[in-house]
Amino acid sequence: MLPWVPLATAPLATGGVLRLKRRGAEFSIMLGSNELMNSRLSGSEKALASLSLATFATHPAPSVLIGGLGMGFTLRAALQELGPGASVVVAELVPEVIDWASGPMADLFGVALDDPRVRIARVDVAELIRPAGEGHHSQTREGPAWDAILLDVDNGPDGLTQSANDWLYSSAGLAAAHASLRVGGVLGVWSAHPDAGFRRRMAHAGFSVTEHKVRANGSGGGAKHIIWLGRR
Repeated sequence: MLPWVPLATAPLATGGVLRLKRRGAEFSIMLGSNELMNSRLSGSEKALASLSLATFATHPAPSVLIGGLGMGFTLRAALQELGPGASVVVAELVPEVIDWASGPMADLFGVALDDPRVRIARVDVAELIRPAGEGHHSQTREGPAWDAILLDVDNGPDGLTQSANDWLYSSAGLAAAHASLRVGGVLGVWSAHPDAGFRRRMAHAGFSVTEHKVRANGSGGGAKHIIWLGRR
């Protein structure tokens, strides 16, 4: 078996270091001993997009926010679901992850980063969801801005990488997401594990919630992950 080859590292502002490794055509992003992403296991990330955006295929110009660039699987699946009039903003807080997308992982991303519908924002996705006056960046929204928000941030509600991500999954964060969606909009949330309390918080924030169990490698099996869809 081929050995893993270290390619790059990315220090996190709150501590810890992301490590990018490659073995042949396979990539892995690690935090300590935890593997956050593996290019062989993309099924649930793709399902986040296909489930969340299924009703927007004929929408003339949906506005979509994706939290977390990762290895680009959610982005590429979103572009397949959406028409030519769509706009997709991908918020990624770690600058090195953005660099990896056009560097060592360029083959995984294909032409996604050059798609005219796509804009990569080097910002915490929370700042594109918070109500005006509560954020720290000029991108903070005023009024409903999105038709769909897809969150593949950290490990889901049970975070591993940055404590700042906790706000996204809190009652306040969910209420802000609900307010930032247009009527009929969808919040899609990826998680490595079930979380009954989080589903209740989504419902309490005003979402009509469905829960979907998906495999890490799609039809190829793998661990079971959770995707919650909340419709406004």
